[in-house]
Amino acid sequence: MKHTDIKVLLNNHDFTGKEITVCGWVRTSRNSKSVAFVEVNDGTSLKNIQVVVEKSADADYKEPRVGTAVKVTGTVVEGRNNTVEINTVPSGVEILGVCPSDYPLQKKGCSMEYLRSMPHLRGRTNTFNAVWRVRSVLAQAIHKYFQNNNYVYVNTPLITGSDCEGAGEMFNVTTIGYSDEYKNEEEYYSNDFFGRRAGLSVSGQLEGEVAAMAMGKIYTFGPSFRAENSNTPKHLAEFWHIEPEIAFAELPDVIEIAEDMLKTVIRELLDTCPDDMKFFDAHFEKGLVARLEELISHDFGKVTYTEAIRLLQESGENFVYPVEWGCDLQTEHERYISEKVFRKAVFVTDYPKEIKSFYMKQNPDGKTVAAVDLLVPGVGEIIGGSEREADYDKLVAAMNERNMNLDLYSDYLDLRKFGSVPHGGFGLGFERLIMYTTGMSNIRDVILYPRTVGSIR
Repeated sequence: MKHTDIKVLLNNHDFTGKEITVCGWVRTSRNSKSVAFVEVNDGTSLKNIQVVVEKSADADYKEPRVGTAVKVTGTVVEGRNNTVEINTVPSGVEILGVCPSDYPLQKKGCSMEYLRSMPHLRGRTNTFNAVWRVRSVLAQAIHKYFQNNNYVYVNTPLITGSDCEGAGEMFNVTTIGYSDEYKNEEEYYSNDFFGRRAGLSVSGQLEGEVAAMAMGKIYTFGPSFRAENSNTPKHLAEFWHIEPEIAFAELPDVIEIAEDMLKTVIRELLDTCPDDMKFFDAHFEKGLVARLEELISHDFGKVTYTEAIRLLQESGENFVYPVEWGCDLQTEHERYISEKVFRKAVFVTDYPKEIKSFYMKQNPDGKTVAAVDLLVPGVGEIIGGSEREADYDKLVAAMNERNMNLDLYSDYLDLRKFGSVPHGGFGLGFERLIMYTTGMSNIRDVILYPRTVGSIR
């Protein structure tokens, strides 16, 4: 049906005096003797449009309940404080979908936990309306950044025969399911759909490197799956991943690209969604917009892992997790480095090889790899990347140290045989970026349907 988006109407006073049609859901509704006031929202804007229904033509008119879907036709007028309203009569309000009195979103101030119990409805609240718009704008900004910089967008497989991270936290993909008909695991998988063990991808990086070795610069943007038994506010079993891979690039190039990309997309978000960002600033994190402006206005810091460990050990802080060279930095350590030491975003480089993935370039010291994590105040790690190991023999040695099955990675190893080049890339968890830019504290609240341990619907 023909109608005008409420966002267009609110941002354009040229409609004043004209008849127009809008559609949406009733957010608030109140009645008086001569008029009814109905606020309608269609999801295109944080702000509602107020519909003023003149009741003289129908004194018995009853305003629609909250949650009702309506189509409104009336005349656009200027309201108070330079706002836009629609004047209409009862016949100009058409009910598209009635909403009963047990609609669960009638009361204001519903808790986030309560709203998580109804993911199919929570998008109609201001909070999740704003989250979904921010998510959309950030996704578009990421695509725009890479497209403007000559990257090729590739779609890597969601079903794979290899574990990119080597941690074994993969969901199995099978058409057989439970069965006691087979003698062992080898026989089971040989009779399965693919004839071998398969799982949902934890990362598109390995296949992304394949594309980068042909196209030069590529990026992926899609879902990843991790069967990690971690029920925290920062973990999902299904999340979205941005992973650029760049040929002819070393670690400093990867760092430069990651910083430029993050600053660019945050600038785009602040410029495109001022109302939504003000909402998050007011209701979820005071000073959010100023924090983001501060982040993108300064060069990010840089420190090696070894130096970061020294700073932590000399801090005098009583950390929950002990600090020693070789430990994996915990969130409390990451936040201390970014918030207390540098007071801005900081890249930590050159981690011990034992705590990083097999594919990372080995440094000449024999102890560390050319890895990098970006730590940001308030969150901790938001980006992880590295220069990849381009030397065939060194890569095979690293894989053998981890007792990996080289046959599963034959394509990946071939890249080191046929025209190998220095290359690198990074991964950015999309939901964590949304959390960081909105002040939302739980990752379950920045994705439409969160998939977590023991929870799916």
